[in-house]
Amino acid sequence: MGLTVTGHNIFGEPVTVTVSGTVIHSVRSPEPTETVPRDLWVLPGLVDLQVNGFAGHDLNGEGVTPDTVKEVVRALWPHGVTRFCPTVCTASHEQMITALRAVACACDEIEWVDRAVVGIHVEGPYISPEDGPRGAHSKDYVRDPDWAEVQAFQDAAGGRIRLFTLAPECPGALDLIERLSRSGIVPAIGHTNATRDDILAAVRAGARLSTHLGNGAHAMLPRHPNYIWEQLAADALWATLIVDGHHLPPSVVKVFVRAKGIHRCVLVSDAVWLAGQTPGTYQCLSGPVELTADQMIRVAGTQYLAGSALDLGTAVVNAVSFAGIGMADAVEMASHHPAMLLHRPELGTLVPGSCADILLARWPSAGGGLEIVQTIAGGEVVYAPQLGVGVAEAGA
Repeated sequence: MGLTVTGHNIFGEPVTVTVSGTVIHSVRSPEPTETVPRDLWVLPGLVDLQVNGFAGHDLNGEGVTPDTVKEVVRALWPHGVTRFCPTVCTASHEQMITALRAVACACDEIEWVDRAVVGIHVEGPYISPEDGPRGAHSKDYVRDPDWAEVQAFQDAAGGRIRLFTLAPECPGALDLIERLSRSGIVPAIGHTNATRDDILAAVRAGARLSTHLGNGAHAMLPRHPNYIWEQLAADALWATLIVDGHHLPPSVVKVFVRAKGIHRCVLVSDAVWLAGQTPGTYQCLSGPVELTADQMIRVAGTQYLAGSALDLGTAVVNAVSFAGIGMADAVEMASHHPAMLLHRPELGTLVPGSCADILLARWPSAGGGLEIVQTIAGGEVVYAPQLGVGVAEAGA
């Protein structure tokens, strides 16, 4: 038998989890002789569906390589993320192909990268060209949906694209949504200026998700109807939420979670390479962006956001505070819910037979994210400072 960890599960119950190889062998009550630390939680590994980069490593930069992907995986472990979707955003055809190939090559070359990449998220380039809905995506590369290009993307990705965000009002978008759905890719609505009819048609065509609901939007909208209300009301659509306090005010997070329902909400970071960097102005492919002292990332000289500096462990803590929900619900919104959206029920849960992605963590006493004591990915300890295992050693 392999690793054994003991603590409290998301419901506050003391548990001992035993790992065999890459899967969980058993989950049981601790023996009387086993010590259960009072403040230690045993949680499923977090699953982030939207990571554009992290800790100085840019998945959308001109210099992206398989090593970039590898370093992003390592940088996410200390924050409890064991699975994620590298997210490739609007750019030239050649640049997007380069980024997709870098992810595919890293997965082909390194087993622990392949394990971490639960799928690739393509965000754009088939989005609204309007200021506001377009967000920080470069207008120069926004274009109409093209199934042949999507097939080229999937070939470059080695078949790993699992999530695709587009605006349903674009010419040919509904046909593309149908094709995506039939091919096993989750179609998502985002960066859109859609009408009510556009959204309803997208749902009928197979759209299943609203990407970062409430963001990638105009600064000012009609009070009703508008594309936020329509997506919020569509029961067939799940919603990803960025709960860093900048993308959505706490009151909006609470309303969104209550209206959409916890079971259809997913927490994402939407982290970019500036996450973890010092405040200042930086040059990106889409132009200059600012990282402020309070960790807001915006297009320089505007109030338009350009990704986040959030990590998913902090998103879990924020969700409890913002939405007034329990820890169990917040953790599931960042673990099992995203796994279920991608049809991977063996991820993000601690039951016998599920993948051995496990966190030992402490809840922060005042601010900040989860304090990760140990990260186990695929049955392997990949981060545990107290045991002398850090990201530099793990996966070497």
